[in-house]
Amino acid sequence: MGKPALLYYRLLNWQPENQALAAAGFTVHELDNPEQDNDEILAGIEACCAPLGFYFGSEKMARCPNLRAIISNTTGVPHIDMAAAAARGIEVFSLKDEQAFLDTITPTAEHAWGLLLALLRRTPWSFDHVKAGHWNRFEWGAPAMLSRLKLGIIGYGRLGRRLARYGAAFDMAVRYHDPFVEADGLSERVGSLVDLVAWADVISLHVPALPETQGLISAEVIDRFKPGSLFINTARAELVDEAALLRALQSGHIAGYGADVLDGEFDLDFKAAEHPLVRHAQSHDNVLLTPHIAGSTQDAWRETQGRVIELAIDYFKDLKT
Repeated sequence: MGKPALLYYRLLNWQPENQALAAAGFTVHELDNPEQDNDEILAGIEACCAPLGFYFGSEKMARCPNLRAIISNTTGVPHIDMAAAAARGIEVFSLKDEQAFLDTITPTAEHAWGLLLALLRRTPWSFDHVKAGHWNRFEWGAPAMLSRLKLGIIGYGRLGRRLARYGAAFDMAVRYHDPFVEADGLSERVGSLVDLVAWADVISLHVPALPETQGLISAEVIDRFKPGSLFINTARAELVDEAALLRALQSGHIAGYGADVLDGEFDLDFKAAEHPLVRHAQSHDNVLLTPHIAGSTQDAWRETQGRVIELAIDYFKDLKT
């Protein structure tokens, strides 16, 4: 028997060593993105990649009569119809339940902390000041030391707990809101989301994108943020009412927003320059945005991509035995 057929999408940009790993275990067919899917290719594949931003539902599964595995190097799978996959006997290989492995993957938490520091100390804008030939420290005083500020964490899973450790290392008072996680002695649990945002000077969001978490940070919640607080989002944009957030930034109710995500970013025709938060950031220094790079270190890419590829390769090997 030959190697199983895998459909890989070039927009995933797997590291060269992971493309070689996939080629060793599969006969790889390539398309730029799922919009190029056609029945001829789908009919022949036994494994298929599932990029974020493209829903892998029952309709697509029905076009893949030989499909045995879906591969996605993501920690969540909101873009995959898991019930439909289970009903068809299709295995899904993602990082969702790879907790021991994920405990070794730290860049998203590190980036969240970097956004917090840069936003608080206004580092990008003070650098612009220097590049323009100026050298005046008195324009750039931060509002407070981190050790005098309160850190509120929404979502106390792997990333939230790591942020709590960072906050404690910087002598911050730390509390969190997560109805599914008991207190661990590192930080205090707050039962109400609005009570947490009213208490904290800095809020960091670490909640998975699920149907029940859509719009979690609603206009009503944003209204309850502590005046002058900072908000960090390295989770997903759809968790936040961005229109209400923008109004809070314009009024100064929220002093700053640091984010690695924007609504609509996974659309193929997404134009960052037209996004309201980007337009605001072009003329204000209270929004700091990065292009979904929180998990983007070479070693993290290599290890997370390789992990799901290896899981899928082992699965097909087991089918042959």
